[in-house]
Amino acid sequence: MALTRDVTRTRAWVIAARPRTLTAAVAPVLVGTGLAAHDAALAPGPAAAALLGAILIQIGTNLANDYYDFVRGGDTADRVGPLRVTQAGLLPPAAVGRGMIVVLAAAMLPGAYLVAVGGWPIVWIGLASLACAVLYTGGPFPLAYHGLGDAFVFVFFGLVAVGGTYYVQALSWSADALLAGAGLGALSTALLVVNNLRDIETDARAGKRTLAVRLGRAGTRAEYALLLVAAAAVPPVGVAVFGWPPTSLAALLVAPLCVSPLRAAMTATEPGALIAALGGTARVLALYGGLLALGLALG
Repeated sequence: MALTRDVTRTRAWVIAARPRTLTAAVAPVLVGTGLAAHDAALAPGPAAAALLGAILIQIGTNLANDYYDFVRGGDTADRVGPLRVTQAGLLPPAAVGRGMIVVLAAAMLPGAYLVAVGGWPIVWIGLASLACAVLYTGGPFPLAYHGLGDAFVFVFFGLVAVGGTYYVQALSWSADALLAGAGLGALSTALLVVNNLRDIETDARAGKRTLAVRLGRAGTRAEYALLLVAAAAVPPVGVAVFGWPPTSLAALLVAPLCVSPLRAAMTATEPGALIAALGGTARVLALYGGLLALGLALG
């Protein structure tokens, strides 16, 4: 497939990596590190390795989605949203598939260091994360095509990402790390929900049975609202139950930023109207993660 005249090969790979999605990888690591700092367990080396590994796995997942959604017929010319390089003909499918393998293999390098620090628990977390990066849209039972994408995102971009980041620094598991992970997982899932709500019609036609397709518009809108509420509940619960510092409540300052994407999710009738909601939810996730991490660390 030839590149278009307007997009260089380098630019096409940047588009394929989808840098705007990386907040979903960075925010949980920041929160896990902030909680470790709060518990006097901050370890810069493992924190940096966890951040690098999370970013590489996110990019690998994006490449896998680009490749597998195209070969399965999930991405068509009718799709509205960020450009997919394989469907658009900017990069050959085989090249994107190879890129996925290279990036996920690169993620094993910081992973090896984290295994040396954290031992066998990190082996299992790393292998599960790499496998799910591919199995989200690939393999014989792609999670996203069977309505399991939301659960995957909540677990791996929330509970596992925050809990694992905390573990490689403190070398112990923490119940409040899982609570913090639930907040990040809820917002990361909300990001996916808006994406799937936008694509609900094209996914249904392509046989991609996301949870949004299964729930319908009304159910998906309710899910989105509940996820925002769940994320908002985390800091007060952390303060009341786990003794988090009051500064962690700074994460609630993102509440006004939720109004616009929530209104769009509840009222939009055209897919294009949800593109801004997707960006708004990503901003909420980034600021929530940053403020919660800072509030925990300062406390």
